[in-house]
Amino acid sequence: MATAKEVAEWMAAQVEAAPYVYQETIASKIGRQFGSEFVYTNENGNPAIDKSVLKQFRKLTEGKIVWERSDRSWRKLRPNERYKGRQVD
Repeated sequence: MATAKEVAEWMAAQVEAAPYVYQETIASKIGRQFGSEFVYTNENGNPAIDKSVLKQFRKLTEGKIVWERSDRSWRKLRPNERYKGRQVD
């Protein structure tokens, strides 16, 4: 059985390998690969990642990966971009 940290490490590797990783896609993959305990349906009816995984993901990627709120996706920080926090618009 996987841990939240292992799921977060896998998720970080997915973001490193792609320009964008979309919430719906990655949540589905996590559910299939690691189990339903790591995902849920949020109040808006969208697939979401368990907070324990996101906490570990943040520790692993702080200052390197940001959340694109408008696209509901994660991406690497761009070379010309200064880290101002996890979320960007």
